[in-house]
Amino acid sequence: MQKESSIPVFILAGGLGTRLSEETQLKPKPMVEIGEKPILIHIMKSYYAHGFRDFVICAGYRSWMIKEFFLNYAFQSNHIEIDHRQDDRKPATIVGKNAGQEKWRVRVIDTGANAMTGARIARAYDVASAQEKIDTFAMTYGDGLCDVDLRKELAFHFENKKVGTVLGVRPVARFGELEIKDSNMVQGFLEKPESKQGRINGGFFFFNQGFRKYLSDDESCILERAPLEKLARDKELCMYQHDGFWHPMDTLRDKNYLNDLWIEGKAPWWAE
Repeated sequence: MQKESSIPVFILAGGLGTRLSEETQLKPKPMVEIGEKPILIHIMKSYYAHGFRDFVICAGYRSWMIKEFFLNYAFQSNHIEIDHRQDDRKPATIVGKNAGQEKWRVRVIDTGANAMTGARIARAYDVASAQEKIDTFAMTYGDGLCDVDLRKELAFHFENKKVGTVLGVRPVARFGELEIKDSNMVQGFLEKPESKQGRINGGFFFFNQGFRKYLSDDESCILERAPLEKLARDKELCMYQHDGFWHPMDTLRDKNYLNDLWIEGKAPWWAE
């Protein structure tokens, strides 16, 4: 079993974000800011607070912006010095390093401009696993915030010894429900049902390496369709229930709501 801090976290960050076009015409959706920080950083710091230190960003649309952000992240987070008094000019250097600087590894992998979610994970997984063996990995979307205890969800995943674990949350009404049997076993996915009493895919997953065979690197592979549906049919997908805060950033209204929570000091997902 990998140590918790060595388990990589794959974050989907390559889509167009068309429902948030007011912001995403100029930047990838995960780079849309909540409280002057990209939502991607909010998500990563949530994992970081629970002991995760290794991140794989599955980039696509305007991937260069994400790469550029992390290339400059240390300079943005600390004091810098640029000394032009000498002829042999030195590059900018960090001075007075911020004690809160995250000690994480970030790999930004370009998974293609048009790849769907399943293909992005497959392609990024293949690149990351070529560097080192991956027994277990976390996965989430680059546009959702949650206050779940990720260590407890990981422990639940190991205890159940299934290929996958999905976070089951109460819906903000407009999503498809998870069809549940035997309390925690996922039987399938119900697309936009009439009933709004069930739980939905909250997007915070843990998978064993065996999940790779359910994925295809064909760009049409949608994670939420064939891969997860087959995993459920094989009785290899468990649900970890979460009744706390969860909210996606699908629209400008969502973005403004999350930003208001931040401004008011009521952001339950944030952990320094």
